[in-house]
Amino acid sequence: MTSPTPNPPQLRIGSADRDAAVERLQLAYAEERITQDELDQRVHAALTATVRAELDAVLHDLPAGAPDAAVTLTAVNGRLVRRGPWRVPRVLKVASAFGKVHLDLGDAVIDHPVVDIELGLGFGRATITVPHGATVDLDGLRNAWKTVRYRPPRTPAATPGPTIRITGTPGFGRLKVRHARR
Repeated sequence: MTSPTPNPPQLRIGSADRDAAVERLQLAYAEERITQDELDQRVHAALTATVRAELDAVLHDLPAGAPDAAVTLTAVNGRLVRRGPWRVPRVLKVASAFGKVHLDLGDAVIDHPVVDIELGLGFGRATITVPHGATVDLDGLRNAWKTVRYRPPRTPAATPGPTIRITGTPGFGRLKVRHARR
């Protein structure tokens, strides 16, 4: 008669596992799969997890995200707002038919040297606030109606930031790009 095998020991995790879980949570927040409160609770749980089962419990209902996958934010009408310490993906697609879009990258976590924002506005307006030392590239933007409002900073930043490349079509909407205050 064989004795039942004991439960296998829990696999311990390291900081790289916790960091990857936090990235998936921030991506889920950027995709509006979870709320800000859920993000805060789950990030805390992920950062304090010690074994794989605790980490899996935090991520169980989220799709596995590729780190360089494009994230799409859409709004038919109303407001689409991202601000605070959110993680900016490498490629961000923003579409709004009639609403207002406000992307504040001033306090955001930007892991990439270049961030591509593909903008598709119908009749709404968009304001994009970039970090103080960022370089803004508007060469791929196709204006259909109104001019883009952008004024580069008068003095260069002490430390250069990422390049924010904005492409797409503002449609009949208005786009305003500005730098965050120091």
